[in-house]
Amino acid sequence: MIALKRVLPFVIGFAAFIAVGLIRPALAQVDFLTDLLMSEEQEKRVAEQEHPKILAQFGGAYEDEDLAHYVQSLANFLGRTSRRPDITYRVTILNSPVVNAFALPAGYLYVTRGLLALADSEAELAGVLAHEIGHVTARHTAQRFSRAVLAQGLVGLLGVATKGTNLEGLAQAATPAAVVALQGFSREHEHEADLLGVETLSRAGFDPRALSSFLAKLERKTDLEARIAGREDAAPFNLFATHPRTAERVQRTIAQASSRVVQEPIVARNLYLEKIDGMLYGDDPAQGFVRGRVFAHKQLGFRFEVPEGFALLNGQKEVTAQGKQGEIIRFDMAPEDQALPPDRYLSEVWARDRNLQGLERLEINGFPAATAAARLEEQGGTVDVRLVAIQAASDRIYRFLFAARAPAPDAFGEAARGTAFSFRRLTDAEKRELKPRRLVTRPLQKGETVADLAESLPFPALREDRFRVLNGLAASEALQTGRIIKLIVED
Repeated sequence: MIALKRVLPFVIGFAAFIAVGLIRPALAQVDFLTDLLMSEEQEKRVAEQEHPKILAQFGGAYEDEDLAHYVQSLANFLGRTSRRPDITYRVTILNSPVVNAFALPAGYLYVTRGLLALADSEAELAGVLAHEIGHVTARHTAQRFSRAVLAQGLVGLLGVATKGTNLEGLAQAATPAAVVALQGFSREHEHEADLLGVETLSRAGFDPRALSSFLAKLERKTDLEARIAGREDAAPFNLFATHPRTAERVQRTIAQASSRVVQEPIVARNLYLEKIDGMLYGDDPAQGFVRGRVFAHKQLGFRFEVPEGFALLNGQKEVTAQGKQGEIIRFDMAPEDQALPPDRYLSEVWARDRNLQGLERLEINGFPAATAAARLEEQGGTVDVRLVAIQAASDRIYRFLFAARAPAPDAFGEAARGTAFSFRRLTDAEKRELKPRRLVTRPLQKGETVADLAESLPFPALREDRFRVLNGLAASEALQTGRIIKLIVED
C-alpha cells in the first residue's frame, strides 16, 4: 500500500486522455514503423524493465509454489500450440483481488488472484491465457508502444505535471510499455486476440467456448460490483477496463468458438477447483483490507472511507479510488521518515516549488494535519489538486491526493474533505473483526441450497448474488448434489 513515486493509476488517470489525442494522427504510420521502433530484442528488454513495476502496482507475486507451477505449466502447453511456439511464455499470478489479466511483450503474462477465483475450470483459465498469448503473438503491445513513442505526449506531460515535487521522476518510473499494457487495446486488437485465443484453445484440445463463458461470468461480476459500489457504470478496476467490453465482442467470440468443433474437449473443472482450494481471497492482510468503501490497515491501525460511487483499489504501496467522472483519490505514506510538521512537509518537501493555495493547518481525529490546493495547467487541460498530509507519528506522515479535471465541482471538494476527515485509529474491536478470507472448494451436500450456502458468506449484503457469480450460476439455476462449489471463509 504506500508510496507516491511509482503510481501507474495516477498516470492513467491524469495523462492517458491527453496522450490519446496526440497518438491518433500517427496510427497509419505505426505498423510500418513498429519493427524500427521496437524490435523483438527490444521487446524483451522493455518487458524485463517493466515487470518489476507491474509487480509493485499489483501487490507482488502471489506466493503459492504449487499453484504457480500449475498455471505456468498450462501457459507452457498453450504456448507450444500457439502461432509463436518459439516464445518462452512466463506467467505471474499477481497478489491482487482485482479480476484482471494482461501481457507485456516477449511473453510476459499476468493473471490476478481475483481472476483465478472467478474462473470455474481449467478451460476458462486457458481461454484467458490463450487470449493474452494472442496479444503477444500479434505484437499488439509493441504496436501501441510505437504509437506512444511517436506521440511523445504521455511522458512529457508527466514531466511537466510533477516537476519540482516529490512526484518528480514519475515520468521515468512509468514508461509507455507498462502504461499501454494497463490501458488496454483497441476493439480490433481485442478481436484479433480473441480469434488467436480460440484458435489456440482448439489446437490444445480445450473447449473453445470457454473464453466466451468466462467473459459472460466476468460481465455478471462487473455488474454486481457496480451495484455493490453504488455505481451505475461498471467498476473501473477490472479486466474490462483493459479489455474493452461490448455485447458485440462477446457474441462474436461465441460465434468464433462455435465454428470450431473439438471432440471430447478438455474442461477439467474439478481439477481446477482442487488447485485453487485454500487460495487467499480478497486483500492480503499485509496490504490492508478493502471492505466496501472503507480501507483499513490492521497492522498500522487506521481506517478511512471514500465517498459513495468511488471504487477502491488496494495496491502494494498505495490505495487508489476512482470516481464516476474520472476523479482520483490516492492515499499512501511518505516514502521517507519525516520529522517536519505536516504544513512544512507539504510545502517544503511534498509540493516544493509549486504554487500552493490556502495552506492550512488542521487536526483530523487527534492527528496534526495540513492541507493545500494547487492547479496544474497542462497541454490537454487543467487539473485541480487537493493535498492532505497527516502526521500519524513523530516520523510518519500519511498523504491523500485528490484530483479532478478543472474546474472541480463543489461535490468533489466535499468528498475530499469527508474522506480526509474519516481517517482515524482503529478500535480494538475493529481490529479483531479484520480477518483474511480464503476460497475453499468442496462437494455440495444433500439438502444444501443456494440460499443456505449464501448466508454463510462473510459479506454484509447481496450474498446470494455473490454466491451465484462466484460459482457461475444463473439467476434461477439450482445446484446438483455432488457438484463442487466455491465458498469464502474467514480465517
